[in-house]
Amino acid sequence: MRYAAFIICIVGTIVSAALIYWSDWFLTPFAVFGVLALIGVRDMTQKTHALRRNYPILANFRYMLETVRPEIRQYFLESDLDGRPFNRSKRAIVYQRAKSALDKRPFGTQQDVYEGNYEWINHSLAPTKSVGHDFRMMVGGAQCHQPYSMSIFNISAMSFGSLSANAIRALNKGAMLGGFAHDTGEGGFSRYHREFGGDIIWEIGSGYFGCRAEDGTFSPERFVTTALDPQIKMIEIKLSQGAKPGHGGVLPGPKVSAEIAAARGVMQGIDCNSPAAHSAFSTPIEMMYFIAQLRELSGGKPVGFKLCIGHPWEFMAICKAMLETRIYADFIVIDGKEGGTGAAPLEFVDHVGTPLREGLTFAHNCLVGAGLRERIKIGAAGRIITAFDIARTLALGADWCNAARGFMFALGCVQSLSCHTDHCPTGVATQDQLRQKALIVPDKAERVFRFHQNTLMALAELVAAAGVEHPNDIMPEHILKRLSSSKVATFAEVYPRLTHGELLTGARDPVYARQWSMADAGSFGIHKESRPAA
Repeated sequence: MRYAAFIICIVGTIVSAALIYWSDWFLTPFAVFGVLALIGVRDMTQKTHALRRNYPILANFRYMLETVRPEIRQYFLESDLDGRPFNRSKRAIVYQRAKSALDKRPFGTQQDVYEGNYEWINHSLAPTKSVGHDFRMMVGGAQCHQPYSMSIFNISAMSFGSLSANAIRALNKGAMLGGFAHDTGEGGFSRYHREFGGDIIWEIGSGYFGCRAEDGTFSPERFVTTALDPQIKMIEIKLSQGAKPGHGGVLPGPKVSAEIAAARGVMQGIDCNSPAAHSAFSTPIEMMYFIAQLRELSGGKPVGFKLCIGHPWEFMAICKAMLETRIYADFIVIDGKEGGTGAAPLEFVDHVGTPLREGLTFAHNCLVGAGLRERIKIGAAGRIITAFDIARTLALGADWCNAARGFMFALGCVQSLSCHTDHCPTGVATQDQLRQKALIVPDKAERVFRFHQNTLMALAELVAAAGVEHPNDIMPEHILKRLSSSKVATFAEVYPRLTHGELLTGARDPVYARQWSMADAGSFGIHKESRPAA
């Protein structure tokens, strides 16, 4: 149907050309249909707009309306398709930076600076001079033999299967051009991730795709085969996903194509299960030994885990397990519940899991309070798009940030909300071969690269204005939040911090003290001595 207008114009051109022999009256429809057919040919052969390639002729009405009425363009760029505000033009910012277009704005802020929840970073009267924007840090503790020099802004986990082959290619080529990392998601390290050689974070979920035995359990032999690939820089165990924490998944057999089966190490055409819980470990201590096993099998590469914070005593139990076994994760990625996915159960989207700020603050405090923070780097994900988003997240305790949504916008995503239907109009989130051909890899890879570079350049300007040398120097005191029309507080006041080793000597905060007493390194459940008497 999306080619219907183009086909009608071609047929109309041919028929009217034939009828000119009988009447000159058909010259007019011949000219009209002919011009439209030529527009359709141009749309299908150009390499900039995926919408025009997938919807020749029809897509031009969208761009024409934007030209005639600028406010319509603002509607498309600054709202979801149902008209709800979308984070004050963040999508527009991504498009502008991905295209290296002018991202300046006239007439000041579009947000009311006196409304609740307005946030800003204070500037310094002694600003520093920006010396570059390639901000990096080393990931890998003393137990790691191949530490990784990592950008502070990277591509978050999105699997091949949820994204198209061309989307994966474009993301990885963009990562290669910019020298930043590309997380595979739990769908496996596919041939499309390998094609351009961009740095890879291999995510391993409960389905163990790519390192899976016949019965669905973890296979050390298959893990080694992939993990030793030099393109893979870090190994990430996925405990839970912010978009649907505590929830497994099933990819129905009809959707398990030969390519997806090869990437995941499963049978083609058979339901592909991703359980809610791991089978390789069932306690925090067992999890630490699993981390040590993966680190050894991978040749000493950094190994960590990703989770959306759930029951607080469970994360504290992991901290206790690290202290007890003296096996430490090299990194932890905190995924906020506001993170997106192609489709998730309604209640999980709205009411399950901890939002990024609270989860990140809690994890940072736990590691500091347990005396572990210096050993472990923290990544963060959850609607992080702009340079200010990065600065704000680093101020809360993160060492680096991951983004999925922003890089999808750079690929051309228009939020049509059809990810789960396989009918993505821009070829980003579909396995339809014709639809994904509209996404031209070299063009979109450049946009991914430019979005990353221009966002970090904007961050460098923020860092310099704040009077510090590096984004990791941004402290909670630098960021302010309006609590009401007459009250403002710094992040240091809104999100209090524990001191080094405080949990080990007795936390002053009674909530942290109570939760720490509930944590058990030998179980993800509540410590038996902390349970109320029957």
